[in-house]
Amino acid sequence: MDSGRTATAPSGVIDEAVQCLPAPALRPYIAGYCGYRQDGVPPTRHRGMPSPFLTLIFTLDDPLTVELHPDPRQAPARYDALLGGLHTTSALITHGGRQSGIQVALSPLGARALLHLPAGELANADLPADAVLGRLADEVRARLRDAPDWQQRFAVLDRVLWRSARPESVVPPQVVRAWDLLVRSGGAMSASVLAKDVGWSGRHLAGRFHTEIGLSPKAAARVIRFDRARRLLVVRACGRGGDVLAGRDSADGPAGAYRPGSPNGLADLAADCGYFDQAHLAREFRSLAGCAPSRWLAEEFRNVQAFAAPSAAEWTADEDSGAVHH
Repeated sequence: MDSGRTATAPSGVIDEAVQCLPAPALRPYIAGYCGYRQDGVPPTRHRGMPSPFLTLIFTLDDPLTVELHPDPRQAPARYDALLGGLHTTSALITHGGRQSGIQVALSPLGARALLHLPAGELANADLPADAVLGRLADEVRARLRDAPDWQQRFAVLDRVLWRSARPESVVPPQVVRAWDLLVRSGGAMSASVLAKDVGWSGRHLAGRFHTEIGLSPKAAARVIRFDRARRLLVVRACGRGGDVLAGRDSADGPAGAYRPGSPNGLADLAADCGYFDQAHLAREFRSLAGCAPSRWLAEEFRNVQAFAAPSAAEWTADEDSGAVHH
């Protein structure tokens, strides 16, 4: 087990979040696990942000309530286990003060091996996990509920997911390389440069990439860059002290309200992440998150799911070095 917090206050409030790497054999497909259990906390609405990972959540107690899906035509629903593809708009997830489960940070490149289908078949969709995993989804959830602690729950996932894996189901190496280049560049490489690098036409790469990943190269680059920006935003907000975490106004203005000229402001963040300027970053945040950066910070700091997965770039670096940093 790598990191986490476990707290039961005298009032009986439970607030646990524990992260762990999968077994080495699963690391080409899964960046990490995040277990969480909260009870007695304030009712919350969480934004399920676009990210470079598929959504795979097994609940432990109450079902997961998705109030708004990335595809707004999909009706609100509750899930014992949820599986979703990559998307470019946020989902809205609610709970009434109690939630528990394990979120698996599954790479789209791992979909063929672990889900037995390309990630493109899940694009912009949320499904009950048993619609893809069949009885395996119920088995995983039952065994997770029986396990006595987080370490043994993560071990259950390792055993069951590897037992059903088909490592021989490989993604075309050109798509693997294009995805890897995008992740390592923080979404900075253009589709034309990717196509030239892998030796395919832009049209052929776009088609095969969408089949295997679920987004076009251009949309994937946008999501990867956004994911990096929002993670850096959190890191820099934490660096400003406890005001943002505590939801208090700071001397600079409302919690998380970055000023263009302030140290570690949005202008610097935009430049560091490859946006044209601060206005470009703000527009992308509103488009992909559905709100301004300051509002997201204020709303999400207490939500364990907001930071459940490592960044794709961190995961790739760990894959290279064998190091454990999550």
